[in-house]
Amino acid sequence: MLMSVDADLMRVLADPLRLQIVSLLAKETLCTTHLIEETGAKQTNLSNHMRVLREAGVVETEPCGRFTYYKLRADVIAKLAGQFADLAESARNAADNKRACP
Repeated sequence: MLMSVDADLMRVLADPLRLQIVSLLAKETLCTTHLIEETGAKQTNLSNHMRVLREAGVVETEPCGRFTYYKLRADVIAKLAGQFADLAESARNAADNKRACP
């Protein structure tokens, strides 16, 4: 059964900086300071993007003293990947289907 791709999550990940953050967090858990250094983003800009990612459920936070660490939620990314895999399978199955014009 074909699942629809989560459009809200796609909008969240469509931003280049947020996609860069997600790519970085796929490799390791990082704090705000690390993310600022890696991305070159200003602290306020980064904080706004992290809020969007948190609210979308893409990342979770871990307080550590005066720092906040961010961790990517692999289950959310895996679910999105599964939705795209379903979409690709549907496209392969529909390759020979052509609707006739009226």
